[in-house]
Amino acid sequence: MSRLVEIRDLWIEGRSDETWSPIINGVSLSLDQGEVLGLIGESGAGKSTLGLAAMGFTRDGVRISKGAVEFDGIDLISASAAKKRELLGKRIAYVAQSAAASFNPAHKLIDQHTEGPVQHGVMSRAESVEDAIELYRRLRLPNPEEIGFRYPHQVSGGQLQRAMTAMAMSCRPDLIIFDEPTTALDVTTQIEVLASIRDIVDQFNTAAIYITHDLAVVAQMADKIKVLLKGDEVEEADTRTMLSQPKEDYTKSLWAVRAFERPQKPAVHTSATPVVSVQNVSAAYGKIPVLHDVSFDIHEGRTVAVVGESGSGKSTTARCITGLLPPTQGVIQFDGQSLPASYKQRNKDQLRQAQMIYQMADTALNPRKTIGEIIGRPVQFYMGLTGKQKRRRVEELLEEIELPAAEYLNRLPSELSGGQKQRIGIARALAAEPKFIICDEVTSALDQLVAEGILKLLARLQDDLKLSYMFITHDLATVKAIADEVVVMKEGEVVEQGPKREMFIPPHHPYTDLLLSSVPEMDPDWLTNLLDERGVDNIGDAAVDKMS
Repeated sequence: MSRLVEIRDLWIEGRSDETWSPIINGVSLSLDQGEVLGLIGESGAGKSTLGLAAMGFTRDGVRISKGAVEFDGIDLISASAAKKRELLGKRIAYVAQSAAASFNPAHKLIDQHTEGPVQHGVMSRAESVEDAIELYRRLRLPNPEEIGFRYPHQVSGGQLQRAMTAMAMSCRPDLIIFDEPTTALDVTTQIEVLASIRDIVDQFNTAAIYITHDLAVVAQMADKIKVLLKGDEVEEADTRTMLSQPKEDYTKSLWAVRAFERPQKPAVHTSATPVVSVQNVSAAYGKIPVLHDVSFDIHEGRTVAVVGESGSGKSTTARCITGLLPPTQGVIQFDGQSLPASYKQRNKDQLRQAQMIYQMADTALNPRKTIGEIIGRPVQFYMGLTGKQKRRRVEELLEEIELPAAEYLNRLPSELSGGQKQRIGIARALAAEPKFIICDEVTSALDQLVAEGILKLLARLQDDLKLSYMFITHDLATVKAIADEVVVMKEGEVVEQGPKREMFIPPHHPYTDLLLSSVPEMDPDWLTNLLDERGVDNIGDAAVDKMS
């Protein structure tokens, strides 16, 4: 194999006000043609910054201060803008974490796919369309001849992620940077995307840098792994050696994360009134039915995890509970009393008692407001506090989420890490002093160390405040960590529910068994073995029948 990428003693700095601070501290890496390097580390480690630097690119407010970045012998640091434009998209491609945010919603997938090959003179428009269909077929997208003529919002998250991979492959690049491409996907969709990525990289002998915080995922994808911590290289080794014999304590700590698990609570007395009771709820978007006779209860101080693939109805059920989507039939009860179907008919106290913490803290917090203003708004709206009383309550809430008020009160969301932003989302929900909180994929975008901290915080708050949680998640490790009861949904229906201890012991409903068997393990052979067990001859055939 020939050397494709060479980074030597790279130093990268970021600017805050007029001060430059280090982000990457003298890191080196090399990558051969057809080789896959996994970059792992917690938030702020410098993974994405290093991955972008391998393309000769830095974000606004970031600069390369020292070192060398070479691609196929070309110095990308000193290369002209014209030379970089020639390389980027043609020989070097990038697959972002959020496909939904990366595609232009106003243009069809096929138009965005063909733009690169046509502009770079690789193919004509007609040839590129034909090639796109072939790539869609290789990536096992449904209806490959037709799917490219849809808009981004008309396909699922997993399909969109594969369409982005196809677009990255459109010019047959030598190098692809995959930046957390499966973070927000459910476990069965993740299998399809991982298998498709691995297959197409193998087919075209493409080198790749795979950035992720999911250690089990990187074990399936990478030939070698590099561990970063706060811009420093911790260690690097081939994947099997790194998994079986990590040298550094920090790496060993990454391998040991997610050991947190709450003990199973005793069964709820049959006469106890649930805090929230979903009773025979059906719902539709327009004329399309999406929920079918859904029922489950959530009791005081307990966590019900609602799991299932994308489109199973998890978030739609939450919308019905909050009144954002009035059910077509059935009722939602709170403390034994039926709630009005629409939030518009609910009084302030009914609205106050049910709050939400959202998946993407980046988009859930107003970037123009300070942390004090963000938390202070519900304090004033629901509790009627103003002036010094309001400020005092905001400070108390910051202390509850373990962020010192003196340090964070006047910051903007852009000045916080992902985990800190999610803690602010928790504080904002607590500001209404609710009895019930919906946690919608609140750890899916966080690295495992930060996610564990958020789960421990939520568990402590639940015990202190007797909160009830509906925990929407596709991460079964999270379910094991925090749930008391589990509700499994598929295509708008509840297929199985019960105490956590029973849900993880066979026999299961076939769909539950599919979800459990799709959770990646820290074994480099896990994905291959899984595909063999499911009778998949070609890795790209991982878009298998999902127990439909």
